[in-house]
Amino acid sequence: MKIQEQRLMVNLIRDRRWAALATQGPDGPDASWVAYVPEPDCGGFLLHLSTLSAHTRNLLAHSRAGLAISEPERDNEDPQTLARATIQGEVAILSKDNADYREATQRYQERLPDSAPRFEFGDFLLLRLIPIRIRFIGGFARAHTLDRAGLRAAAQRTS
Repeated sequence: MKIQEQRLMVNLIRDRRWAALATQGPDGPDASWVAYVPEPDCGGFLLHLSTLSAHTRNLLAHSRAGLAISEPERDNEDPQTLARATIQGEVAILSKDNADYREATQRYQERLPDSAPRFEFGDFLLLRLIPIRIRFIGGFARAHTLDRAGLRAAAQRTS
């Protein structure tokens, strides 16, 4: 994967804040939209989700999930040429009594300041999606597959 493709992928992941979340529901696949915060090395993606939501209950039952991130559409352009990434991974709950939770909360709130009041709600969990497989499409006929180490290396090279 060329450095310009790596840069496009990492910038896409870091610049966006809204992604489609795919989970396994009791009746099959389920998709919803969630805010996310990538960790600096892209080794994890923070999600702050309510247990009242079906996608969170799905994750608690089946921890495998995917995030789909895309460039915004542009008028009069073929959407198949948009850069996009699908990140498949395993979701883990961050425990509130862990130092990692405090750092992750701070990172999340710095990126999404309006989320701060929701951290006081008892039904919200802070989760980390740990990437396993990343599929990046840089545009038409520009597809790449990476593992977690490849994503982290790309993030380091393009920082």
